Amino acid sequence: MSPSQAIVASIHRYPVKSMMGEELNSVAITTRGVAGDRAYSLIDVETNKLVNAKHPQKWPEMFAYRARYTSPPVSPEHVPPVYIALPNGDVIESTSGDAEQTLSAALRKRVRLVRPDESNKGFEGFVPTVEGVSDRDFVFDKISPPGTFFDIGLIHILTTSTIDALRKTVPHSRIESRRFRPNLVIRTDGAEGFVENTWVGRTLRIGQVVLQVKQPTQRCVMTTLAQGDLPKDMSVLKAIYRHNAGTIGVYAEPVQIGTVRVNDAVELN
Repeated sequence: MSPSQAIVASIHRYPVKSMMGEELNSVAITTRGVAGDRAYSLIDVETNKLVNAKHPQKWPEMFAYRARYTSPPVSPEHVPPVYIALPNGDVIESTSGDAEQTLSAALRKRVRLVRPDESNKGFEGFVPTVEGVSDRDFVFDKISPPGTFFDIGLIHILTTSTIDALRKTVPHSRIESRRFRPNLVIRTDGAEGFVENTWVGRTLRIGQVVLQVKQPTQRCVMTTLAQGDLPKDMSVLKAIYRHNAGTIGVYAEPVQIGTVRVNDAVELN
């Protein structure tokens, strides 16, 4: 992959964990990843666990909610409020006095909107019966790293080559990058196949930003869920496990911070 063949195609941020987010023209990359990414989460008051779309039996409509910031965040320590669009079209601001009451009524469970602290926060996920994944349905418990609401990695990167490769394996499905909730989509013209598989252990330079690619992104039931006009589709997850060992995209961590912009060249080292 040469710089002339790879550019930043799109940038995405998800202010509230497990909700839809916002597409950006540029974003600051901080020591904690994309500025403002997963800076808020809902927490189930009854269980004290994070609300997570990985458990769609318990939280079936999370992708019908969309969050965006009232102003751009500049650092992990100074995060502005968010607007949250509800499934019925109403929009609330996180600082309004009845925000949590409104969200609780919409979700039919008592929830609070919280920021990360240094305590461990648990969440549940559902693993469906899928060939190559599991021979039975089951629910797992996991802990987010202290101080974050990330499941594993800080920055999720996905290429257009991988999307094209996956489309060929399930031509009847709608394979779009938004199914996989990446932060950065990299256009990799001329490259074929699941190209990120070869990036682990290497670095990406995007302008002044340097990212260390840490590991492949293991996929889960969230890739199968309906969002917007994308239908629910279990064959997506089946294809990922059948053709690429259950991974699509990679996780990366910042080595050098700065600003990333759409159409920036991407250099693999």
